[in-house]
Amino acid sequence: MPITQPSRKELPIEVRGTPKLPLGMSTAQFLRDYWQKRPLLIRNAFPDFVLPIEPEDLAGLACEEGALSRLIQHDENRDRWRVKTGPLSESDFAKTGNANWTLLVQDVDKWDMDVAALLDHFSFLPSWRVDDVMISYAEPGGGVGAHVDQYDVFLLQGLGQRHWAISTDPEAPKDFRNDVELKQLQHFAPTHEWLLDAGDMLYLPPGVPHDGVAFGGPCMTFSIGMRAPSQAELVGDLADYLAEHLPEELRYADPDLAPVKRIGEIDKAALKRIRTALPMTTALDDATLSDWFGHFITRYRSAQSPLPPAKPLSEAALAKQLAGGASLLRHPWSRMAWVQAGSHCTLYANGYAYPATVRLAELLCTQRTLSPAPQTNAIEQVLLLALVNDGHLVPRKLRKGHA
Repeated sequence: MPITQPSRKELPIEVRGTPKLPLGMSTAQFLRDYWQKRPLLIRNAFPDFVLPIEPEDLAGLACEEGALSRLIQHDENRDRWRVKTGPLSESDFAKTGNANWTLLVQDVDKWDMDVAALLDHFSFLPSWRVDDVMISYAEPGGGVGAHVDQYDVFLLQGLGQRHWAISTDPEAPKDFRNDVELKQLQHFAPTHEWLLDAGDMLYLPPGVPHDGVAFGGPCMTFSIGMRAPSQAELVGDLADYLAEHLPEELRYADPDLAPVKRIGEIDKAALKRIRTALPMTTALDDATLSDWFGHFITRYRSAQSPLPPAKPLSEAALAKQLAGGASLLRHPWSRMAWVQAGSHCTLYANGYAYPATVRLAELLCTQRTLSPAPQTNAIEQVLLLALVNDGHLVPRKLRKGHA
């Protein structure tokens, strides 16, 4: 069987910097081949590196009220981690010992001009992409555990040595431990390991599992992190911006409205009108758009919502009440709508979603009182119980002589 040759030469994961090429290559080549694509270790990226800040000054900064700092200690025997958030005090450092702890201070470039000068070496990147210079000081064994960053970072070794391990396995699991305050990976199997000396720098694109541990003696690492806002941040801020700037008279409109066929349904025609009112929703599929709109449109502007009962009903207790002739009254503050997607149906009530059937969803949106309560299948029984316990439906016994 013939072997398929790669279309281009395998790119190295380790290079050596020179005075003319600190990245071991041109910035254009780095951006083309490595930026946001693959990690790169650059030996001697900063030859004869001189610390722009001393460990004592970093510790002093961590004690300032406005500085963002964390002191992280690791008990190796029990694999327990302790995180103390700043501002720190001298007594905090007095309890650390001489191993297995690290100090992290963010935004040091905002406090120290010499640290800020490091950013001049990254001027080949858009200045607005740079977030901050975070500095970690660690005694031997100190680190934050194996983790994943969702942004590009350059890890410049400034003092001592740090052992770095990374995984380039695209199938590597990225589940977090649930017993640690830090976002550490449950499983970490490194594919590459190095010991970095002062002046060496490791570049990591987003999503690469990595673990750095101070080795041999005191260690300082400068992390030049990039700002990479999540889609959630972008959308949230854009929404706030548009809400502030769009004129009040621009509204959802339905001059083409036809008589409804199924009460309470958010149908295809409604989704089309939403897309007209919100052109930025073109990237959303119908399922996502209708799910958002179902949550949104059933919330009252005044934030009024029904109160749940003081004591939740069990399925058996509700069944007993309904068998005894009780009806179900829709709470006056309960606002409902529903969406059908294929064979699935979702009922929305005051901003919450519930699995439903079309039959019961339409019935709940049509009738304010279900009397008698309808015969139900398993999905509908779960729905009715949830709506009762969330306060949307109120069981009520009819008085004798009243229909």
